[in-house]
Amino acid sequence: MGSAVYSFGQYELDTDRRRLSRDGQPVPTEPQAVDLLCHLVEHRDRVVPKKELLHTVGRGRPVGEAALTPWLRTARLAIGDNATRQQFIRTVRGRGYQFVARVTVASTTLPTVPAVTAAAEADHEVIRFCLSADGTRIAYATTGEGPPLVKTANWLTHLDLDRTTPMWAHWFDGLTRGRQLIRYDERGCGLSEWTVPSFTLDDLVDDLDSVVDAAGLDRFPLLGVSQGGAVAVAYAARRPERVSRLVLTAAYARGRQILAADDAERDAAQVDLNIARAGWRSQDSSFLRFFASQFLADATPAEWDAFAAYQRQTTSPANGLRFLEEFTRIDVSGIAHRVTCPTLIIHSRDDARVPVTQALELATLIPDSRLILLESRNHLFTAADPAWPTFLSHLYNFLAE
Repeated sequence: MGSAVYSFGQYELDTDRRRLSRDGQPVPTEPQAVDLLCHLVEHRDRVVPKKELLHTVGRGRPVGEAALTPWLRTARLAIGDNATRQQFIRTVRGRGYQFVARVTVASTTLPTVPAVTAAAEADHEVIRFCLSADGTRIAYATTGEGPPLVKTANWLTHLDLDRTTPMWAHWFDGLTRGRQLIRYDERGCGLSEWTVPSFTLDDLVDDLDSVVDAAGLDRFPLLGVSQGGAVAVAYAARRPERVSRLVLTAAYARGRQILAADDAERDAAQVDLNIARAGWRSQDSSFLRFFASQFLADATPAEWDAFAAYQRQTTSPANGLRFLEEFTRIDVSGIAHRVTCPTLIIHSRDDARVPVTQALELATLIPDSRLILLESRNHLFTAADPAWPTFLSHLYNFLAE
């Protein structure tokens, strides 16, 4: 079936880009919920049985009937429906579900044409999807032109929103100067599949491998930011023939639970995790603001609140908690010595989230590495951070060697 943009009420559903919007603004929701909406809208002329929806949204994998309930609830919430107010999706008892609202087909495209966002056509951005080793759907994007630079996924990204988010917008301008940037959303996050069996380091490395295969890359430089740095190290150790150069920033070899050397450090790591858990569970702004301040130490309270709001758009609270717990257990210290490519490690001297001692450890473990410390307190360089242009200068000089 060809792809189309369907309009109903205040909403538009782009089945090619798998994007739902309201009054022209994106409506962040789980990929499975969008898949369910797409299938119901495309087959609105009939009642769609539960089994068919499970097969479609599960992409052919065995999925229990219980999984359909949260997907359906999420889809309904995204378009202002619920179990009793069924103006769009009607339950046909004993048979299945039908999309019953009036629909207008706004435009159509052929399924072989890649999805290019209208706002990004000028700089050649394309969003596509691939499947990881365990069948998880991963969204990836290519932006700009020139030799490739692959950025590993890190927490808090959403391919369709990042370029308008102050936290990330300047990264695109910087990383696409004369290069094609390949990036992707982590499993459980952004446009990638949210309902996934596990978040282990091996899973994250498999996701990266699937993306570079889908993008048709043989050998390329690799950039790892924050916990994406550990994924980059693990990938470079596993696939040395593919990684030409490695750049790590705000990265670490061991999560806080693994790094803790005594009871006091373990207690401190647990307190940090508990505060973050409390914020995600309650969505309390004070907890989330504290969490944001660790990433953007020099930002204003308003910027911390914007960061917290962005967190809620990128993933579910349940997945947020899973990410937090998995990242404290990451450990690549035992395999970092297997990285054979030249490696540049850049770190803020006063990083409030990942101490500079972590950068020193990476530089000690990776044989052909060099370390540059920049005067900053930010875990993620902001556009206004004096360290940001310095970071870019070191990055491009290193890639040009």
